Amino acid sequence: MFYGDDVINEVIEKNDIVDVVSSYVKLKKSGANYFGLCPFHNEKSPSFCVSPAKQMFYCFGCGEGGSVITFVMKYENYSFAEALKFLAEKAGMQLPEGEVSEESKRNADIRNKILEVNVLSARYYYHILVNGNDKSGLDYFKGRELSDDTIKKFGLGYTGKKSSLYQYVKSKGYSDDILKETGLFVFDEKGVYDKFWNRVMFPIFDVNNKVIAFGGRVLGDAKPKYVNSNETKVFNKSNNMYGLNLARTSRSDYMLICEGYMDVISLHQAGFNMAVAALGTSLTIGHANLVKRYAKKVILTFDSDEAGTKAALRAIPIFLNAGLSVKVLNMKPYKDPDEFIKNLGKEEFQKRIDEAENYFIFKIKQLEKNYDINTPDGKTDFYKEIANELSNFGEELERNNYIEAVSREFSIDRKQLSDLVTKMLYKPKKATSYDKEIDNRNKMVDEEDDAILTSQRLLLTWLIEEPAIYDKIIKYVNSTDFTDEFYKDVADKVFKQFAEGKVNPVLIINSYEDEQMHKKVARIFNSELNSELNDKEREKALNEIVINIKLNSIRNKQSTTTDLNEYQMLMNLEEEIKNINIKL
Repeated sequence: MFYGDDVINEVIEKNDIVDVVSSYVKLKKSGANYFGLCPFHNEKSPSFCVSPAKQMFYCFGCGEGGSVITFVMKYENYSFAEALKFLAEKAGMQLPEGEVSEESKRNADIRNKILEVNVLSARYYYHILVNGNDKSGLDYFKGRELSDDTIKKFGLGYTGKKSSLYQYVKSKGYSDDILKETGLFVFDEKGVYDKFWNRVMFPIFDVNNKVIAFGGRVLGDAKPKYVNSNETKVFNKSNNMYGLNLARTSRSDYMLICEGYMDVISLHQAGFNMAVAALGTSLTIGHANLVKRYAKKVILTFDSDEAGTKAALRAIPIFLNAGLSVKVLNMKPYKDPDEFIKNLGKEEFQKRIDEAENYFIFKIKQLEKNYDINTPDGKTDFYKEIANELSNFGEELERNNYIEAVSREFSIDRKQLSDLVTKMLYKPKKATSYDKEIDNRNKMVDEEDDAILTSQRLLLTWLIEEPAIYDKIIKYVNSTDFTDEFYKDVADKVFKQFAEGKVNPVLIINSYEDEQMHKKVARIFNSELNSELNDKEREKALNEIVINIKLNSIRNKQSTTTDLNEYQMLMNLEEEIKNINIKL
């Protein structure tokens, strides 16, 4: 749907970006802004910034950015119109009837056709599995002791050794342009062929039970063992989890977080319908926030080998940062849930769930493996390591509770441990990667930008953050001096807003419907201005920026003019510009 600026602006005004984003991401105030772990890429240190003043977000790590509408589009995998409707409903607004823009029509049509092709493909794969002459896929699933009901429930399938999905879907009237968008086919100079072949197939559903992608496991020893669909207009790995469409209706206050598709399927077949898994990628804060919508606790149900232990240790802080309670399930002596249940049964597995270990105790037990506690030095170093970990708890009550639990679990004198923790609390800490990242958050994603584009970005950011400088610079520079076409378009909108007396960067972002454009505009409005400069240094910096932009504009005009008078005029202007002196 097409809506005017007034409607878009009203939706934005009624949805404060900090409130909306904090319902998905755990944010911490730092100065005038809020920071947290980016939900759009995997990171250990917060580089995701939300600005209440600008009503924008920007990640200094991956470059994602935009308005509250952009955030919902990206996080929920919505179109612009869908995100606007979602936020309007959240604010209790009734959107007026709008006209459908051509771009919205085209994007909605592509999304719908991708979903249609995905459903056709899932049915095709299921038919080949159940009714095809090649029983390799069915033999694999039966060998894993999956019932017919489970196979049907999860829509499992098989591609065959010579998959012909392309011919089947083409026969239904879909164009190559749409099939390229699905990620199910490879188009190259040799022709077109199916992405998946000789694999058992796992359809991936979103929370609304729409088939959005596929995972395929090879039969045999070929590598890679698992292959997933590419990300498309309907599929984002970080915003979806395998099995969540079923697990969200389990009415359980916890979810079992597994490593793979078969773990989830085996657990559901055994009656544990709260099991989910990430989609062939490392867990992110996006996954954690998705789980948080449906559960308060997670139990990490990873393989009991070294790789599974490392995966659990990586996952713990991600779920904690989302505000979830975290425990770790012990599956020893068996490797994974499927193997455990087949050997000891679902009742014993439920017992292990009930006895799942607190994440912190699990973490300390893993640290203990690094020390020889049979020696005085080893034991001392281990206790110091424990105290250091305990000192990271900000809440005194929580810290004291964990001191008590650890003392009991590892037979350590409580007072001695408490005293050691106190020393750690007052010990100067080294600068963390978080500190370094925030100090250097002006580092942009694209390292190839030249000085002119940097100057243009800095001026636009400065104008947005300090509108009072507009009157001081407008006599020297305007939007026609921006040489990059996209920057010029953004500058046109900024200068127009100033001329009309109403500056709103979010409206500029939302004048573009494409997410990538939102990201580019957000980057322009989030260049880092050095806040430590004194007034004289700020004046010098502003003059240098304006001079750089104007001189570049003049020289571009000089290179194209054939009029000698105009060329001379430009040369005179060049000398004048070099001597400007803007006062703040």
